[in-house]
Amino acid sequence: MNIIEILKTIFLGIVEGITEWLPISSTGHMILVDEFLHMNITPEFKEMFFVVIQLGAILAVVVLYFFQLIPFDINHGIKINKEKFSMWFKILVATIPAAIVGLLFEDFINQYFNNYQTVSIMLILFGILFIIVENYNKNRKSKMNSIAEITYKTALIIGVFQMIAAVFPGTSRSGSTIVGALLLGVSRTTAAEFTFFLAIPAMFGASLLKLLKFGFVFTSSELIILVVGMITAFLVSIFTIKFLINYIKKNDFKPFGWYRIILGTIVLCYFFFLR
Repeated sequence: MNIIEILKTIFLGIVEGITEWLPISSTGHMILVDEFLHMNITPEFKEMFFVVIQLGAILAVVVLYFFQLIPFDINHGIKINKEKFSMWFKILVATIPAAIVGLLFEDFINQYFNNYQTVSIMLILFGILFIIVENYNKNRKSKMNSIAEITYKTALIIGVFQMIAAVFPGTSRSGSTIVGALLLGVSRTTAAEFTFFLAIPAMFGASLLKLLKFGFVFTSSELIILVVGMITAFLVSIFTIKFLINYIKKNDFKPFGWYRIILGTIVLCYFFFLR
């Protein structure tokens, strides 16, 4: 295990920690980075690593929102908090569409959609959609300003948007769910927080499936790469989540839309004309 591979892993952890929460597609960026930054690992381990590294990012949500996530009141003994239990049921409902698609079509999706063409096109399409949605919402008041106000029907529809991201890399899981939530009248901050929480079962489930498929037998080098990547993603995610929440309190998502359009266009041009 040499220092170059460690530095590559740290870089990928930084990319994951930033792009998992900003609506610009973590999987898309990881696929694109891999086109230029080739790690000395097996294809099987790489496929697993690109998913399981997200556990580090998810842990950042658990740490930052711990008291909002646990469905119990612990100030005066352990008491069930019905509102938080309801929130978790909504999260589980929203997880169902992507879970079904992932279980049934994972191999098909990996074979036909994990490529720069799909990533680039989805970056551009959802970038345009972000700008359209923000223009549409410009003079509209939010109907739902807290997760408690999100209905089960709304949660399920947001889950359908998450399913789109599960099928097409480059869509962005956070980007698609935020777009769906905004269209349904959810406020930006609430949409972002619901997206953060929705990532917990979605990513834990996806990571578990990848680990089971790969097996739990690692070489020492593979274990170091996995741990370093997850720790880096966790630390970077802490700052990224805080930045995004502070940012959207005063700004909209249009800059992310323009970023997606520009990046997708650059990537398409690079591979079409220069590769």
